[in-house]
Amino acid sequence: MNENGGIMIHECNSRPPALYYLLLFLMFRFPLLLCSYIGAAWLVLDEATTSLSSFAPDASSIVSSIKYHAEFTPLFSPEKFELPQAFIATAQTVRDALIINWNATYDYYEKLNVKQAYYLSMEFLQGRALLNAIGNLELTGPYAEALSQLGYKLENVAHQEPDAALGNGGLGRLASCFLDSMATLNYPAWGYGLRYKYGLFKQQITKDGQEEVAEDWLEMGNPWEIVRNDVTYPVRFYGKVISGSDGKKHWVGGEDIKAVAHDVPIPGYKTKTTINLRLWSTKAASEEFDLNAFNSGRHTEASEALANAEKICYVLYPGDDSIEGKTLRLKQQYTLCSASLQDIIARFERRSGASVNWEEFPEKVAVQMNDTHPTLCIPELMRILIDIKGLSWKDAWNITQRTVAYTNHTVLPEALEKWSMDLMEKLLPRHVEIIELIDEELVRTIIAEYGTADSDLLEKKLKEMRVLENVELPAEFADVLVKSKEADDISSEEVKISGEEEEDDDGNDDEVVIVEKDGTDKSSVEKKKEELPKPVVEPPKLVRMANLCVVGGHAVNGVAEIHSEIVKDDVFNAFYKLWPEKFQNKTNGVTPRRWIRFCNPDLSKIITQWIGTEDWVLNTEKLAELRKFADNEDLQKQWREAKLNNKVKVAALIKERTGYSVSPDAMFDIQVKRIHEYKRQLLNIFGIKGKKTFVPRVCIFGGKAFATYVQAKRIVKFITDVGATVNHDPEIGDLLKVIFVPDYNVSVAEMLIPASELSQHISTAGMEASGTSNMKFAMNGCLQIGTLDGANVEIREEVGEDNFFLFGAKAHEITGLRKERAEGKFVPDPRFEEVKEYVRSGVFGSYNYDDLIGSLEGNEGFGRADYFLVGKDFPSYLECQEEVDEAYRNQKVRLRPIKAWSDLTYSQLYCYHL
Repeated sequence: MNENGGIMIHECNSRPPALYYLLLFLMFRFPLLLCSYIGAAWLVLDEATTSLSSFAPDASSIVSSIKYHAEFTPLFSPEKFELPQAFIATAQTVRDALIINWNATYDYYEKLNVKQAYYLSMEFLQGRALLNAIGNLELTGPYAEALSQLGYKLENVAHQEPDAALGNGGLGRLASCFLDSMATLNYPAWGYGLRYKYGLFKQQITKDGQEEVAEDWLEMGNPWEIVRNDVTYPVRFYGKVISGSDGKKHWVGGEDIKAVAHDVPIPGYKTKTTINLRLWSTKAASEEFDLNAFNSGRHTEASEALANAEKICYVLYPGDDSIEGKTLRLKQQYTLCSASLQDIIARFERRSGASVNWEEFPEKVAVQMNDTHPTLCIPELMRILIDIKGLSWKDAWNITQRTVAYTNHTVLPEALEKWSMDLMEKLLPRHVEIIELIDEELVRTIIAEYGTADSDLLEKKLKEMRVLENVELPAEFADVLVKSKEADDISSEEVKISGEEEEDDDGNDDEVVIVEKDGTDKSSVEKKKEELPKPVVEPPKLVRMANLCVVGGHAVNGVAEIHSEIVKDDVFNAFYKLWPEKFQNKTNGVTPRRWIRFCNPDLSKIITQWIGTEDWVLNTEKLAELRKFADNEDLQKQWREAKLNNKVKVAALIKERTGYSVSPDAMFDIQVKRIHEYKRQLLNIFGIKGKKTFVPRVCIFGGKAFATYVQAKRIVKFITDVGATVNHDPEIGDLLKVIFVPDYNVSVAEMLIPASELSQHISTAGMEASGTSNMKFAMNGCLQIGTLDGANVEIREEVGEDNFFLFGAKAHEITGLRKERAEGKFVPDPRFEEVKEYVRSGVFGSYNYDDLIGSLEGNEGFGRADYFLVGKDFPSYLECQEEVDEAYRNQKVRLRPIKAWSDLTYSQLYCYHL
């Protein structure tokens, strides 16, 4: 164990090293021969934890291995050996190297029976793996030389790899950075996700804006994954719950599918640890194929069960406007939870040996839910422990709460998942029973905490905290609120009776004759009947997944200091008051390997040269040593050259992707992230028109709008229309370019971020949980303009107030500003009104932008009233951009102070633009 409790894999000196060298030689010279003896070899090396890092192969052995895979394990025909084939064969050789460390890592974990973390996420935005893997293995040089001998450049071969379409935004990128960091820090961990066939979508930019087509990342196969056909678990939907003669509940019938494991090795940097990302695909059993129906010509009917099973893993976040879409999403979430937990439990039982002590489960297993998507882990773990393993409710609940933890990623109400109870009852009937019991347990806790004396307070707490929304209280507590309100109700009734009109002796109200326009009479009684209110529509019964996460786990963390405070003070305030010990902050982090060392080699070389060691990649505190060279002119010159080289590469990328030519001498101003109103790409693009003076700028945007998010797609369309107008204006020339880079992904980010000089993180304060792109930009020597939101707060504290362009309202002011708007007190800045009218004038084309502009107007109403305060922050934003221009005009030939942050979170390398 290391000092932080992680597992360190050390070299074992109890075995003669000669055998290990022989195995490595055989692997690279004669891989097929090695396969025949690998089982026997592991019997000899079963306690060794050796890896390629102990003995780096030379270029000639790598060439032999690449040739072997091209001939004997090809995914292409053998007639030619072009770049795509070269990539596949090269990746397979790297995978061979990873498997040695991978098997040794988990052999070590099995023998020690260590506590292991399991990270469940609906997204893993990995990016390309080849350069990252060989970089972590310290084999970049040998592979570059080997491919050169085969007639190729390593960079060109690596470019053939598609980005794995397993994620979309920061949630998925964070998950991948976590895996990299856990492997590098030698923590026993495992990731679990779904193997999406088509990912989210591939974004194309046309004259109509964003268009979505299926992502084809698996079309040529995935050389990194290993299909584990022997690791499959049943997953059930629908059916019914019955009580057995033994008193146990049994979930029977319904629709059964199989989840099949696909493993992807995740190597650490300069370590022997290689951990695993296990992805689930889905299929139906072969007997589900109706051969008789097929032979009768009913082909669709015959394969319906197979198609229903396979489509679960077709698309990331399928549209959920329809009941079919909602059902598919819920199936995805349950598949991830059920298959993963079955796998985790099977591993726990195997490591426990003959006697399984379930009380030890939380001492050996930590399940981290990345946002609310894996919430069903809680009732699923309860179901397995109670229905299958035979534990009591009390024991199962105690084990579950000690095992599970929850990372919250949002303060947006619409992102705190709620599922229809009716849908869940149909799809997962046993889980609804368990959730009802959890809700009952929570109600009991709330009543015990707050009592029944103050009925209003109790009602408020129950309404706010219950897992079930719009659902009557459990029978046990049905009359609690009624009894506590009896006195108030009696008092109200007395007031009501004393104020009523006296009745006639016969008990009828006095009748008032009404003469209608048509001359007929109507009694007041008849009129009252007409005026009776329409039947009230019952609100839908919902399961609040975020509340279930808080109740069912032992820890809840936000992902930045300000976000964690909002979680405690606002989002889950009632829970925080009840269980303050559960709430923590874990500021998001990114790996400095991918986001400095590998994506920005020019800057990395400079840092290493001046610090005198490459240890900063692992120990980012060492970056502080650059402070003493901050005024060195030679360092300044090298830094400028590195930035310019990166800008030249991006200019070529822009030309290739968009056809536009940009000048690398202009300021590269970049905002790349998911397209969403709260991230305020509109503020950015409006600000370009609002500014009156300019230094030359290339304003670069990138990101995907969700396919059914109409307003976000309008924003993409607007940015591209502005670009089409500005970029073709000869009078503007190189003074301004507006670029939208299509299909933004990790590989594009790895080019844009090192070239950035100003990055925009301008979300409405209090609405961005953390952000991780702000960290990546800062690490690559980029100035930032932003609000006090997410990790911006901590970045600003590290780099100093004078090194962060700050504007806009603060988080604690937002509610008041929205109220001010609703009361009609907001007076927009004339420059903001001018920009809106300019857009309406049609200067950017024939597209009607009334709905887009309308969202920024009015004082109330859905989709109106400028909920994200673009207009409010617009003047402050323009003033801040003037400061940016002034700083760019008056560049100092010196570095600003540099500060380093912990490698466990992120490292910050700050450089004033040169």
